[in-house]
Amino acid sequence: MDQPAIRKIIHIDMDAFYASVEQRDHPELRNKPVAVGGSSQRGVVAAASYEARKFGVRSAMASSLAIRKCPDLVFVKPRFEVYKAVSNEIRAIFADYTPLIEPLSLDEAYLDVTDNLKNISSATRIAEEIRAKIQETTQLTASAGVSYNKFLAKLASDFRKPNGLYVIKPSQGLAFVEKLTVDQFHGIGRVTAAKLNQLGIFTGWDLRQQSEAFLKKHFGKVGHYYYTIARAIDERPVTPDRLRKSIGSENTFDHDLTTEAELLAGLQPELDAVWRICDRMQVIGRTVTLKVKFADFEQITRSRTVLSPIVQKTLLDRMGMDLLTALFPLPKGVRLLGISLSNLEDAGHISGQQLRLF
Repeated sequence: MDQPAIRKIIHIDMDAFYASVEQRDHPELRNKPVAVGGSSQRGVVAAASYEARKFGVRSAMASSLAIRKCPDLVFVKPRFEVYKAVSNEIRAIFADYTPLIEPLSLDEAYLDVTDNLKNISSATRIAEEIRAKIQETTQLTASAGVSYNKFLAKLASDFRKPNGLYVIKPSQGLAFVEKLTVDQFHGIGRVTAAKLNQLGIFTGWDLRQQSEAFLKKHFGKVGHYYYTIARAIDERPVTPDRLRKSIGSENTFDHDLTTEAELLAGLQPELDAVWRICDRMQVIGRTVTLKVKFADFEQITRSRTVLSPIVQKTLLDRMGMDLLTALFPLPKGVRLLGISLSNLEDAGHISGQQLRLF
């Protein structure tokens, strides 16, 4: 029986994407520490330039903490429509090489170039060409990882950041993985890494010594994934046009909201934002989830699922508002409200039906 062909997977990751776009478009920001996000007391850093990262500024960090770490930090309001337009330019470059493109976000994607549109046998050469075209087209840099599966390609793209290229060949995969600490594994977060450490598992080599049964006992179904990646195995295909699991929007307010009128008014823009994304992506969903974070950082969620997909904005609005009003009177002030839609599916199959914004 013929052996299956070794796959050729590329992971492309733009370098400090949002911040780099701002530095490109505003020359006065170049070589300065830049954070994209809100500078208010309750703002959050959405992205940080490499100049800012040297001070320990990271995405999802509170703006107040970022300023303490880097007093000269320059905040820039995000321009998501611009980032989306640049992302489309980059994806058009990918499409010249392969239809098997799996976007993970605006700034990163997997590409399967095992069989590619230019009949180039070397995935490394393709990655080099793509990086050069991205820089020529957008004046931005990208890092790339090349390997025989998605897990290793993702690790490789992180290995030479920024503006780097790294290749992990089939003969190198196992040795590469065993030297990593578990917190370097894509898919293992801080909490899971701490739990692994408590079990005496600190490196990829340590992880490979564990049986699948042991890992499933301690981590459930995901234990199988840990078992395979410790052996540099990842059979997940590159899946084009992957449907998102959920669409959400949230906002942290400048002051705590306490009255019913304030809270309902505060939720409306998030409902509008979710629906705009649904309309643009032509997706629909059946589960609405409300997220509330109180002034003392306690957080609760409330969800409701309907049998038929939500195809009108009025229904989404009503479900979101009903979830919120059911909580009144709230016991304390609210610092954040969010809404998300899940159980998504493609809207295109609904005959004669289009999403209606108004």
